[in-house]
Amino acid sequence: MMIQRRRFGVLGFSTASLLLLAQRQAWALSLRDLSDADASRGLKAALQAGAVSAIGLLGKPDGFLGNPRVRIQLPGHLEDAAKLLKTLGQGHRVDELVTSMNRAAESAVPMARDLLVGAVRSMQISDAKKILSGGDNSVTTFFAEKTRAPLALKFLPTVTKATEKVGLADKYNQVAGKAAGLGLVKKEDSNIQQYVTRKSLDGLYLMIGDEEKKIRHDPVGTGNALLQKVFGSLI
Repeated sequence: MMIQRRRFGVLGFSTASLLLLAQRQAWALSLRDLSDADASRGLKAALQAGAVSAIGLLGKPDGFLGNPRVRIQLPGHLEDAAKLLKTLGQGHRVDELVTSMNRAAESAVPMARDLLVGAVRSMQISDAKKILSGGDNSVTTFFAEKTRAPLALKFLPTVTKATEKVGLADKYNQVAGKAAGLGLVKKEDSNIQQYVTRKSLDGLYLMIGDEEKKIRHDPVGTGNALLQKVFGSLI
């Protein structure tokens, strides 16, 4: 009985491996059937649509605050300290700070549109091929490599202005700085303006990736013939 089970397991594994290999070969053949120009134009259309859609979702009231996937919380052990403050009747001040951080992100995100669209339009065919053959994080990686540094500079003044409206912002920096010295908070999280800027970008790239995945998985739903041609051959 044990021998039969082992044989069945080997056969099952072999069959699964052959099916996976066949799927990969079919995917590679269908991708080769597309011209480089079609693949590049289709992907650019998908990325631009994904970027614009993500900005629309995040750059509005509760775009960050109301979305658990991107909501910006206090970092590290400061979140634990915040819970303690809430038990001491100071929860409203903590909530005020968290709300201000997320509102800052919501205010900054619309500023990303031009840089994101510019990155897509300047995309090379080699970039398109890398994204099309990459995994679920390939889109996030592309945008982060092309736009994270300039967007951080662009976001920072807006985030700074928004967080300064809350009196706790300076106290956050003081407390977080001491916590970072004790290893309770990452050094890069010890400044509220820089922390919110970074988390804003993380959330933006995450949502762009989500929107692009929707197009990959349902190209027909886009109503765009080129997207259907490019991504329809990959599913």
